[in-house]
Amino acid sequence: MEGFDDPGIFFSDNFSSEDQHDQSQINLQAVKKKFKEFLRQFHEGNFNYKYRDALKRQYNLGQYVLDVNLEDVASFDDTLADKLSKSPTEHIPLFEEAAKEVADEVTAPRPEGEEEVEDIQITLSSDSNPSNLRDMKSDQVSHLLKVAGIVVAASGVKAKAKTLTVQCRSCQATIPNIDVKPGLEGYQLPRKCNTEQAGRPKCPLDPFFIVPDKCRCVDYQVLKLQEVPENLPQGEMPRHLQLYCDRYLCERVVPGNRITVLGIYSIKKVGKSSRGARERVDVGIRAPYLRVAGIQVDQEGKGYTSGIGITPQEEEQFRRLAQSPNVYERIARSIAPSIYGSEDIKRSVATLLFGGSRKRMPDGLTRRGDINVLLLGDPGTAKSQLLKFVEKVAPIAVYTSGKGSSAAGLTASVTRDPVSRNFVMEGGAMVLADGGVVCIDEFDKMREDDRVAIHEAMEQQTISIAKAGITTTLNSRCSVFAAANSVFGRWDDTKGEENIDFMPTILSRFDMIFIVKDEHDETRDTTLAKHVMNVHLNALKTIDETPEGELPLKFLKKYIHYCRSRCGPRLSEVAGEKLKNRYVLMRTGTREAESQTDKRMSIPITVRQLEAIVRISESLAKMRLEPFCVEGDVDEALRLFQVSTLDAAMSGSLTGAEGFTTEEDQEMLSRIEKQLKRRFAIGSQVSQHSIIQDFLRQKYPERAIHKVIHFMIRRGELQHRLQRKMLYRIK
Repeated sequence: MEGFDDPGIFFSDNFSSEDQHDQSQINLQAVKKKFKEFLRQFHEGNFNYKYRDALKRQYNLGQYVLDVNLEDVASFDDTLADKLSKSPTEHIPLFEEAAKEVADEVTAPRPEGEEEVEDIQITLSSDSNPSNLRDMKSDQVSHLLKVAGIVVAASGVKAKAKTLTVQCRSCQATIPNIDVKPGLEGYQLPRKCNTEQAGRPKCPLDPFFIVPDKCRCVDYQVLKLQEVPENLPQGEMPRHLQLYCDRYLCERVVPGNRITVLGIYSIKKVGKSSRGARERVDVGIRAPYLRVAGIQVDQEGKGYTSGIGITPQEEEQFRRLAQSPNVYERIARSIAPSIYGSEDIKRSVATLLFGGSRKRMPDGLTRRGDINVLLLGDPGTAKSQLLKFVEKVAPIAVYTSGKGSSAAGLTASVTRDPVSRNFVMEGGAMVLADGGVVCIDEFDKMREDDRVAIHEAMEQQTISIAKAGITTTLNSRCSVFAAANSVFGRWDDTKGEENIDFMPTILSRFDMIFIVKDEHDETRDTTLAKHVMNVHLNALKTIDETPEGELPLKFLKKYIHYCRSRCGPRLSEVAGEKLKNRYVLMRTGTREAESQTDKRMSIPITVRQLEAIVRISESLAKMRLEPFCVEGDVDEALRLFQVSTLDAAMSGSLTGAEGFTTEEDQEMLSRIEKQLKRRFAIGSQVSQHSIIQDFLRQKYPERAIHKVIHFMIRRGELQHRLQRKMLYRIK
């Protein structure tokens, strides 16, 4: 009989029914003995006693916690692992008692004054696939569950009583060491004092109060877990679950972390309203929460994606694809195949999806590896469709629209918890997209203040918050893929930089800027119309079919996840030397360009653009799972940079942005600005016509005058009023 060999006193009572309580105690003692055997005897190859050594090491370091893998327990004793997962509420405390007794054995003899053995916390981990928040049903209550999600809010660390000592106000009688249930369940104080004393009246109702000094407490923290956005059905609100962490599990995560949690699915009473109104609370209604038994945190920003499991056969397919010579072309062709043309934009989107390598410097600073891309141009050029495709194909992606997004919605917000009335922090879109891509449509419709909020997130990849007494930094290691229209609706070549309503600071943070124009060309229009007709005619036929040479969407998503998690390429010495020479050449400009009248060829670039080219090169090497970038990668990265940002700069559209204005032009613009401020007094009103005529007489080009007026309006130094003729007020 299980547990019969346990030393103890056994008796039988023939006149009463079998004592169930004693029987269960015997069984629990037997289980505890099994746990002790597991901790003492479980070993891997070469008699490496994993948990016994870990327990001794952790105890001597003053960390009274031991992480146990459920698969190890199952390999030692299948029945024990089954009991642990089916009824964890009873068996985890037994496991902790067993760990305490084993710790007593392995750490003896201890120094004087440390005879008392500390309590050990057991945290659990498992290699099984996590379940979805939506799949958690009532029949799983009090079972061990594994779920994945994103932490969106975290409370401060508080104290919860483990054992209580209460005292009667009237007769001073104390009741010591009352056990309090773990989790979010409280303890109901007794309403009557049963102490009988001769010659004294009975104690009144509710006489007990808690004696704080004689209570034993543990730390606890409450987290709010949101389901992973990739598993969210279309048009549904994301579900949330409350997590209860105690002791060493506190302060392990911050809002924005993607985590997998192993815990006991528990229920708590539904609380009454905070205003004290008497509400009818149904007796049987309970709210679910998860009592955490173990947390795994994604630290590197690679993103834990619960829906992506890679089999050995798929891994072999990925390696074969990476070794094929045309892998870059195949991936670019598989990006939004229903959209006609835009080959270079699709190639840049492919580099954005794979990303470069994140680097940590010896001084602790980091250089981002994520690539940011901006599409600027006419409506109807499939910018939003590309964004939607990236949202579907990226392993981690968040899609948002500029008009419906605020600074707090993009970065992080501080709200007040309705129950505890404390301030809690909730992560926004860029925090939730940590390790992936955030797609921002209608980027030009965002308010200027909201756009400024993402400056730090785009370059430093962190979000610093200092609100309501909360000062912290969240991670936002994500690429930004944005789409915007020009100021005039359609792109106007005659207006130049006036088409763009962006500050130079935000433009310089994009690695590639594409100007997408809807040009009228009869041949191209005919081909485009044929392509659109084919897409609509064959829409139902091609749902499950993939044209030859293209990669299926699910396969491409898994391949991106595989490359991002397994590969972090660096520049080779030869490629680095070539890039250095090209950078110096682009900074100084060629002699031919200097001899010609057109000075646009010698547009200098800054270190930011050089780092952008490095990131694109690393991304191209990552597609092939290569450890180093070769010269071909640098050539392709320079070509992509040439057809995107440099072409936009040479068209005059990015004038004023960091690094995209020649020194001569900059000097002329500052000379016009100084003269304009000197010529017209502050507060005076002057028409646009008189300003232009005044400077044209001094032989300044009209385009440069318009630029200065545009910049001064943006900076608030000129305030324009539309009347019968354009009037400006100098501020």
